[in-house]
Amino acid sequence: MSEVEAPKTNKRRRDPERTREAILEVAGKLLASDGPEGLSVSKVAQMVGVNRGTAYHHFQTRDQLLSATVSWVSEKLCRESFGEADSLSPATKMRPGQLAENLAKFAIENPEYGRVWLVSILDPVKRAQDPYWKRYTAMMERFLKSDRAEPGIDTEVHAMMMVVSSVLWPVWSGASKSSDTERDRLVKQFTGEVLRLNLNGIIKGGQLPDYDDDEAVHEEIKW
Repeated sequence: MSEVEAPKTNKRRRDPERTREAILEVAGKLLASDGPEGLSVSKVAQMVGVNRGTAYHHFQTRDQLLSATVSWVSEKLCRESFGEADSLSPATKMRPGQLAENLAKFAIENPEYGRVWLVSILDPVKRAQDPYWKRYTAMMERFLKSDRAEPGIDTEVHAMMMVVSSVLWPVWSGASKSSDTERDRLVKQFTGEVLRLNLNGIIKGGQLPDYDDDEAVHEEIKW
């Protein structure tokens, strides 16, 4: 049985938006802990503390609830990373490393939502429609076309490496069992390395033979 703590709702006054938010919050945690097969409208309604009729008023089917939950997580991720601006608006000015820091902080503070989102974007169709992925890759594309970026960087591959590693870092580092101070340190550790990697790379210049995209490297790298 899932140990998901439901948010408290005010039963004395009806608040459809708050009820919907509470349903999605619990659905996200349940989806992370039990997977899609463990999600149902009636189960979430019971955990939230609302009657099934109220829950079905918001989500008529399990598939609707599943789709809305994933979108809710992605939109929450957008707000935490980019602010409240429209997801299709031009990129917000940020200091170097701020986007990576925002994403890492969200993932560490909300590991269950990170898992939900990561599983969703593994599906190419869902990834193409995902609010956060569209915003992130659009921002990355604009930057890589600017004169501040090195030429020849693959937008999709670079975005995948940055985003997926950010979501997996809390799992890898055991952040869920860490104190607030330690989680802050883990965010700074990850962000610092991402920034250093983007600025400097990991191989010193002149250490690899010259080659182009159509030729193999002729000299082995000794690790």
